[in-house]
Amino acid sequence: MDDTRQRIVEGAYACVARRGLAKTTLEDVAREAGCSRATVYRVFPGGREEVLGATVSWATSEFFARLHAHVQGAAGLEEMMERGIVFAHRAILEHDVLQRVMQTEPEKLLPTLTVESNRIREGIAAVLEPVLARRGLAPGVDRGEAADLLARMVLSYISAPGRWDLGDPAQVSRLVRSELLAGVVGPARGAGAGEHGAR
Repeated sequence: MDDTRQRIVEGAYACVARRGLAKTTLEDVAREAGCSRATVYRVFPGGREEVLGATVSWATSEFFARLHAHVQGAAGLEEMMERGIVFAHRAILEHDVLQRVMQTEPEKLLPTLTVESNRIREGIAAVLEPVLARRGLAPGVDRGEAADLLARMVLSYISAPGRWDLGDPAQVSRLVRSELLAGVVGPARGAGAGEHGAR
């Protein structure tokens, strides 16, 4: 992302944080970014909606980068999923801008989040697939399909955890082992047992 585009997107994010989606104008964004309205239109010919869409996309990418960094160094599949779920749950709860917009203007944000959730699902599946290969799958389970299924289930639980307290690592551990991975992975084997971690 070039410097001007980055400044505009970060300016739009700051405006949304202060004013919300509905009240953020291109004039606000241009002023925050330190550029003219014409410059905003040159970079984002689609105007306000394109700017806001790019801002949500940028914020989503930043979130995923942080999530990816957080799960690095996990001992194996189970620990990676546990770390990721706990981190994502906490990050969403503590995200002031997201919480504010979801409470006050969900109808404006949800369509864009739906598009972004597909990117996040694909990203999670891409991270899980090679780890699934090392961990070992249950007989007849396709690795790509398993990675996609797990990514969908993780996103579903993060958005609607039901009876699970995703702030409690012990509950997340039970969720991962008893519901998410049951029937997907084979029994721990050799190095895989080490991956699982001594618990």
